[in-house]
Amino acid sequence: MTDYGKAFRLDGKVALVTGAARGIGAEIARALAQVGASVLATDVLDEPGAATASGIAQSGGRCEFMHHDVSDETQWEAAVAASVERFGGLDVLVNNAGIETAAFLTRCDASDFRRVMDVNVTGVFLGVKHGVRAMQPGGAAGRGGAIVNMSSIAGMIGTTAHIAYHSSKGAVRSLTKAAAIECAQLGTGIRVNSVHPGIVGTDMGDKFVADFVALGLVPDTATAETAFKAAHPLGFGRPEDVACAVLYLATEASRWTTGTELVVDGGYTAT
Repeated sequence: MTDYGKAFRLDGKVALVTGAARGIGAEIARALAQVGASVLATDVLDEPGAATASGIAQSGGRCEFMHHDVSDETQWEAAVAASVERFGGLDVLVNNAGIETAAFLTRCDASDFRRVMDVNVTGVFLGVKHGVRAMQPGGAAGRGGAIVNMSSIAGMIGTTAHIAYHSSKGAVRSLTKAAAIECAQLGTGIRVNSVHPGIVGTDMGDKFVADFVALGLVPDTATAETAFKAAHPLGFGRPEDVACAVLYLATEASRWTTGTELVVDGGYTAT
């Protein structure tokens, strides 16, 4: 008989969360620690990243911070090695780090497009690559586990002036499915899934709304917020809403779930 209380716990497990300095990533790190995981929180933002890890530790969780540029393969190798060395393994990897840029298609610089792809797509690819190496049988951790890739509803629909971001999140969606099938068919014991939030009340969410004002698509912030809130029947989300979705995919509660896209968008894509 399944113990449902334990199914949603991560006691004795080790998690690595990228982009964990603030916003959704920080909340995911807090959530994983609260259900028993030891967490390595990584980011390029050192001061807020260290503060997030310290706050989790002060609340009784086990968390450490490490500087980590996800577009750099050497730094990925170091981050995965650190999770094994500091905490004794790697069972959960959350590829959350991401950036966005706003520009009309005809004015989007190739350099900006490449930068978004480097962080949002190459960063996820490298994470999955080195995460699987460590988590698969014979790897440094070798216990299998769960990989959760942060995509977006931007990977499923389109909006004006965000072509680089949409392209990157669509790539993460497909990358996740390919990795999930390969990991399952090779018997690695690793599940790979993606999460697709709508607009969440974070700095990035606020910037996304502000972009439409800056580009002259709407007259002011109030108008933009009203329009986007109306598109989310349940209103804008909170970081906790996304963290709860990640918890499901990270735990044994989702042991028969792989290659799926979990949409957490307040009903945006259902309208």
